[in-house]
Amino acid sequence: MRPILLLLVLTGWLRAVPPNIVFMVSDDHSVPHIGAYGFPVRTPNLDRLAAQGVLFDRMFTTAPQCAPSRASFATGRSAVAARVTRFSSPLPRDIETFPEILRREAGYFTGICRRSHHLDGWTDSANELSPAIWKKHDMLSVPARFDYVNMTGDRTSTPGIVREFLDRVPAAKPFFLWINFNDPHHPWNAPKVHEPSSLPMPADWPDLPELRGDFARYLDEISRLDEEVQWVLDELERRGLAQNTIVVFVGDNGSPLPRGKGALHERGVNVPLIVRWPAGAPAGRRTPALVSGEDFAPTFLEATGLQPPRVMTGRSFLPLLRNDDAYRPREHLFAMRGVHGASIFNESTPSSGFDLGRMVREDRYKLIINYTPWMPYAPTDSRIEPGWHRIAALHGTGKLDPRFSAMWFRLPRPIVELYDMEEDPAEMNNLAGKPEVAAIEYRLKTALQEKMITEYDYLPLPLRE
Repeated sequence: MRPILLLLVLTGWLRAVPPNIVFMVSDDHSVPHIGAYGFPVRTPNLDRLAAQGVLFDRMFTTAPQCAPSRASFATGRSAVAARVTRFSSPLPRDIETFPEILRREAGYFTGICRRSHHLDGWTDSANELSPAIWKKHDMLSVPARFDYVNMTGDRTSTPGIVREFLDRVPAAKPFFLWINFNDPHHPWNAPKVHEPSSLPMPADWPDLPELRGDFARYLDEISRLDEEVQWVLDELERRGLAQNTIVVFVGDNGSPLPRGKGALHERGVNVPLIVRWPAGAPAGRRTPALVSGEDFAPTFLEATGLQPPRVMTGRSFLPLLRNDDAYRPREHLFAMRGVHGASIFNESTPSSGFDLGRMVREDRYKLIINYTPWMPYAPTDSRIEPGWHRIAALHGTGKLDPRFSAMWFRLPRPIVELYDMEEDPAEMNNLAGKPEVAAIEYRLKTALQEKMITEYDYLPLPLRE
């Protein structure tokens, strides 16, 4: 048989066979912090994966926090619709996930492993009250949703866990495996790789040695993560599974640095996304298409030949992966901010622990509504780090650049924020309320209003009914 004919036959056969899916999720990871995006972070394995697949510039999670974001990954719905708006909420049993559909409708063997998936809630280890309530009311559902669950071990256990899962996959069954990595989540303890003084600093940060140090330690975590990703890819290759396995690498929410995790600005919700599928997606592409955390579930279902349920509000980007001209880009995507952490609310709680917000993003413009503008800002997780301590100290003595003092310390914070992401990618110039953009502001509020009404959102609407 001629080589070209053999290739066509092989490709047709692979497309007829349901693809395996490996879904790898990093923890607290913003764009552009992979080398493939052009940022000086050491990630040779992720860079190679991007070259073999499709690199997405504008993938947005549905929340700048772990649990709500991952609930959207699992359900194809917003965190509000999935009823996981608090960081410590378990996913309700009556909300179906796409791995359950893969198992029931397409015969997949499904698994989830490594770091906490956050689908069964989270609590401070010193407080057992919430777990006792969850168990009393039979609210913990993840073991019933997957065939294989293994949330044990540190990063060095990843190769063994992946091998154990693959060994358990029944012969001739396709599989889905969700791998949750620890890095670059706190604590930051990876070997030093990056020199703080050499790093390009974001335009919305003051250039301080302490903040540079925090940034470098966060990037060191990503370099360590890069090695763990390759362990997974090597095992797929060793078993001859790489060709017809959809490999996805994505962040769950943004970096735990100022205006990152916990914030609805770009650093909080714009996360890396790489998809490799040798049998189904042409390689070596980079796309600016808007993609939401709601979109994975319908994409995976369509890739396996299944029709996504109507309740899923995500949009499949399978045609985009296949480079199909029929792909219709998103006009809008949405995100929410809810309660974070398990600590009790009191008079000194900053926005890192309690904040309520909604966001809508289109190709050029972005709108944020802050429903708790009186809450003092603090970066989620990194307010304990030297960088934020230095920022707060400079503000306290009147030595911080007034732009940053106004952005982080002025109360109340603006209720509405509107940014032109082409002219102002750092989100430093709030256009809300300006007559020249009134039509744009109204358009975005209208889109957000429709999303909130159709999902029975409990917060006040942006426009009068």
